[in-house]
Amino acid sequence: MFIVIFVLTIPALTALKKVWGDMELMIDNLQYTLPLLISILKVFTIWYNKEALSPLIDMIIEDWMKTKMKEERNVMLKQAKIVRLVTVCGVFMILGLVTIVFSAFFYGQMINYTTNLTDLIGKPLPIPTYYLYDISSSPKYEITYLIQLIGLIACGLYYTAIDNLLVFLVLHICGQIENLHLRLLNLRAESNFKVILKHNVKDHIRLIRSTEIVDDTFNLMILGLLFLFGILFCLHGFLIINVIKIQSDSLSTVNCIWYISSSVCVLMHTGIYCAGGEFLVTQSEKIFYAAYEYSWYNLEPKVAKELILIMLRAKKPLNITAGKTFPMTMSTFCNVSCIEH
Repeated sequence: MFIVIFVLTIPALTALKKVWGDMELMIDNLQYTLPLLISILKVFTIWYNKEALSPLIDMIIEDWMKTKMKEERNVMLKQAKIVRLVTVCGVFMILGLVTIVFSAFFYGQMINYTTNLTDLIGKPLPIPTYYLYDISSSPKYEITYLIQLIGLIACGLYYTAIDNLLVFLVLHICGQIENLHLRLLNLRAESNFKVILKHNVKDHIRLIRSTEIVDDTFNLMILGLLFLFGILFCLHGFLIINVIKIQSDSLSTVNCIWYISSSVCVLMHTGIYCAGGEFLVTQSEKIFYAAYEYSWYNLEPKVAKELILIMLRAKKPLNITAGKTFPMTMSTFCNVSCIEH
């Protein structure tokens, strides 16, 4: 974090101040500065809420350790595999972006279509920055470039790891909701009906509270990411169009790959939040329908009334929100994408 803040973010903001008033240079700077700020926001969000998230991690450990049916274990394994796949894809995507930056340096090309402050000496750095010392001499330039590369890798891992943590928490809750749904479907009018129903009600309340903790922790961060997605999508669109119109003769393959890859990366990370929120809403609705479709007419009236506890709790779908304003679903993702287009 020291490298990300003091070697990347603050010098990048200083460079932004230096080029303030030149729209092209400002946009070129913001495409790096904004993700750096969002990565710092993510890290401090998790750090500030670590005490609230710690019980959720303990809950996940207990869910894996306790005795369960084979069907329930298969559901949990399915969600865990999805999380692992998302994590692997996210890490490879971030490393791919860093590889593009390093390849541009190796082949003597620039991923910036405009010159930044360090290009005046003919030695560009990965991102537009301004330092108080002279980096033109060797080995200051090589050391600065290496530290920036390390900071970019760390920043990228922060960016994707915290997103994967949210997906991990949401999908685990979805898996537990699916298991609760299976138990409600297999609930029979037995002598211990009240005991089993009481256990299911407690489990349902536990999952509701867990979802509220996740939403309270991540809602402001998700809102910031939506703003980042909208701004970066506009910035990259401007840069691509401007480069094609003005610098079509000098447009390199590295430029095209960088703009497209970074846009797809931000788009996919935003889609992960919306897909996870959509899955959570869908799974929570299953509890609602399982309670209402249960053959309550075969129960005694006093016993059947006890199903109302789950019905009332399941009436409102579980979801994660952006700033407590609107739920994160695929419809939200499509609406935001359409607005940007």
